[in-house]
Amino acid sequence: MAGRKILMVALVTTILYGWLGTAWVFPSDPPPAGDEPESVAVRVYLTVGALPSDDPNSVVWDSVAPSEFKLAPQVHWPDRIQEVTVKSVKVRGLHNGQDVAILVEYQDPTEDAADAAALEFMVGDKKAHFAHGQPLLQVEGGPVNIWYWKKADGKATDMSAKGFKTLRPQDQQDVSATGAWQDGTWKVVFSRPLQTGDEHDVQIIPGEWSSVAFAFWDGQIVDGAIKEQGSQKAVSSWWYIRAEPQPDNSIFGYVVLGIAMAAGFEFFLIRKIRRGNQA
Repeated sequence: MAGRKILMVALVTTILYGWLGTAWVFPSDPPPAGDEPESVAVRVYLTVGALPSDDPNSVVWDSVAPSEFKLAPQVHWPDRIQEVTVKSVKVRGLHNGQDVAILVEYQDPTEDAADAAALEFMVGDKKAHFAHGQPLLQVEGGPVNIWYWKKADGKATDMSAKGFKTLRPQDQQDVSATGAWQDGTWKVVFSRPLQTGDEHDVQIIPGEWSSVAFAFWDGQIVDGAIKEQGSQKAVSSWWYIRAEPQPDNSIFGYVVLGIAMAAGFEFFLIRKIRRGNQA
């Protein structure tokens, strides 16, 4: 009877070490602040090899879980509009430790030359408003980095702003973008090195949270004028984005050590039981 109890203790010990090892190797992914749910963040998954940076329709994107964000008309600065075409956007992200690619997918019934999309990031530690970093009540304002793509240009522009009417292209252009429209859906993939060394850029550090916002323009011609342009656009507020860090493989050593210790303890107990039975 005593032998069975000892064996049970040994078995439980082995399971406990194994469970602790699993908990260490696969830690939970906490929300960026407080108790916000995961739906407020873009998770940029770590992959190996080249990214589908120039192919919005690559099958690789089908394996990446999207995050979806609601959009609304921009109302902080004239000229305003009360209704926008793009109501929401699905966002997917990948990085390989050197470069990052972010795919935005949204509904737009027509393909037009003035169709456009943008990603916006806070730069530095100073909190900025998502409206170009404009100083507002209780928000001093800070610099933002904007990645802008337009169908007519077929490329991205790396831009900076710190308030309305301050939006300017950067001297150093680091961002690329490719768009594809099909059956009422735009897919635009933006890409860039994770770190650029440019003080005007957001620096994406794997494992660290950053703030991101989205904007879209429907360039359809209505009554001889472009439906949405300039400040007339669909926007989101700030959300969170995080590039997955490289895995810490050293933790596997602790798991192996724990299992070895548990196995050694179990062997010692079994040997002791056998000697007792022989006596």
